[in-house]
Amino acid sequence: MDRAAPLSGMPRRLRLATAIGALLMLLGTYLVSATGRADAATGRAGADFGANVIRVAEFPADCTYSHRLPDDPIIFPGLPGASHMHSFFGATVTNANTTLPDLVRSPTSCNPAVDVSSYWVPTLYRDNVPVEPAIATFYYLGEGVRADVVANTQPFPQGLRLVAGNAKATGPNDSIARWSCLHAGHVPPSKDFVNCPSGTMLESYLDFPQCWNGRDLDSPDHKSHLAYPVNQACPSTHPVHVPKLRQVLRYPVTGDPSRFRLASGPGYTMHGDFFNAWPVAELARRVQDCIRPVIKCGHDGRPI
Repeated sequence: MDRAAPLSGMPRRLRLATAIGALLMLLGTYLVSATGRADAATGRAGADFGANVIRVAEFPADCTYSHRLPDDPIIFPGLPGASHMHSFFGATVTNANTTLPDLVRSPTSCNPAVDVSSYWVPTLYRDNVPVEPAIATFYYLGEGVRADVVANTQPFPQGLRLVAGNAKATGPNDSIARWSCLHAGHVPPSKDFVNCPSGTMLESYLDFPQCWNGRDLDSPDHKSHLAYPVNQACPSTHPVHVPKLRQVLRYPVTGDPSRFRLASGPGYTMHGDFFNAWPVAELARRVQDCIRPVIKCGHDGRPI
């Protein structure tokens, strides 16, 4: 009774304010507790996601063969028939006169279907008969540079045109091409054709440069607006890190490499052309969600 007496003697407004204060204190304690539980749940979900992803900065585009033409809208724009024979993948409309608006409106042979870019390579011949890849995969990668460079990767600008490799190589030392055999690791890789055993396939690997000058969509030699990394970083002349494009072609042929040739010549003349027409927002999302955080994504640009 003695403890209650002072409270009963308080003015009404003071007693009301005291009661409201007590209620607010209880409410604040509840909110802090609830927020803590929500934060803990979010942390657990993030930890589970992080533990399950594959830590490889990658997303792919698988593109089936579309068509063949002696055209090259990068090297010989507007000149039909001026090039050696090329095999085209991706946008199905590509020819000597192709421009970016053409690609943006084009059907595509790629999975994902949002990739309407155009990719092309010199046609492979066996005994002078054209052979097309059974599988053509274009990997977009974050590798070969420091982790902080990968974390700052930027998407390719739409309309970028780029050539990798050397169509005029006079020997293996002039080439960056790599040839090997699928599921036959005992066959040493080479810059020229290799002899693959029966039951395998002839593979071609080609890496495009991944450091952009930040200005040009093309250059007179169709190469120098991009550069390869130096000491795991982009050179000061080409400061913008973009995904490394890796072209992987698997041809359903084996055996004597003397029976093979490219439209451009020996195996060491392998080269690749890339005309970027990815939707801007879609490519940016994949760079943000897959390349920068070093997460292996599938064709849909989602973690595998």
